[in-house]
Amino acid sequence: MNKVQTYVENILQPKLQGDGGWVEFVSLEGSELTLIFRGECSKCLILDRCVAWIEEQIKKDLNKTVKVTAIRKKPYFQDM
Repeated sequence: MNKVQTYVENILQPKLQGDGGWVEFVSLEGSELTLIFRGECSKCLILDRCVAWIEEQIKKDLNKTVKVTAIRKKPYFQDM
């Protein structure tokens, strides 16, 4: 597991869970970080602000510049 994945799962995930959201690490290819957003995040109208905040936090805490690609996923029962 790399530093960015560990950071997403241990630092960012709990912060978003406090608001009813959920973020999952998918991949980090070069500087492109792909994350899946679930729960309240999947329907959030200001997800772009959260993505910008995540990019800032990773730069500040890990000294790594990333571009986040956000994938919204509804709960499985809403996908039908």
